[in-house]
Amino acid sequence: MKPYLAVPIEDCGEPLAPINLEGVKLLKPHPYEILGADYQGRSPYVLRTGVLKRLGQARLTLADIKPTWEILVFDAYRPIAVQQFMVDHTFAEIVARDGLQGQSLTPEQRENIYQQVYQIWAVPSSNPLTPPPHSTGAALDITLLDGSGQPVNMGGEIDELSARSQPNYYQTAQAESDSQKEEFKLYQQRRELLNTMMESAGFLRHPGEWWHFSLGDQLWAWQYNQHHPDRQKIAYYGRVE
Repeated sequence: MKPYLAVPIEDCGEPLAPINLEGVKLLKPHPYEILGADYQGRSPYVLRTGVLKRLGQARLTLADIKPTWEILVFDAYRPIAVQQFMVDHTFAEIVARDGLQGQSLTPEQRENIYQQVYQIWAVPSSNPLTPPPHSTGAALDITLLDGSGQPVNMGGEIDELSARSQPNYYQTAQAESDSQKEEFKLYQQRRELLNTMMESAGFLRHPGEWWHFSLGDQLWAWQYNQHHPDRQKIAYYGRVE
């Protein structure tokens, strides 16, 4: 079990609300729906009302730094069934990538694959004490759009199963040329911009994903507590049914 799942939850009861903010765009059609995920009529582009307010604050910070840039929301609320769908989908992708036969995997092979899957996907737990972050309505995956409305190159794709997903990967990545060195520097600056604007509104970034931010869920509280041992917090957003 991931350590943040031990953080207690006392849900504050805030409802979910649609993401409808100036300077914040939504990726449509939704990437998981394209793959076949069934949201059963629910929108993935909703957040707790308090989280939505803070996202608006982050957008204002971005406007101060990059006046023509906008936020692009890749994903937000994710029902448990969709979480399970994406875990299964990613498992199948790794099996195909590695040329394995899904029906004849050894226990060791299955364990190895799941270790890779759970690098970026939370366990689709139905236990209300251990919800996946996105199932709380308090987590979202985002990137940036430039002044022409095009996605900014962040040096890696959202949900990418590679070391490039680490937020500070480009701080130590070895460049093969001066031009690549400048490119890597630019990727890192853009990731730091994303983090700066979100932290300014109270969000905290997932330790292993440059695109994932949350506020008020277990992961957020756990990270906060690591940096403030004298001011311990609990989560105030739990699973949304």
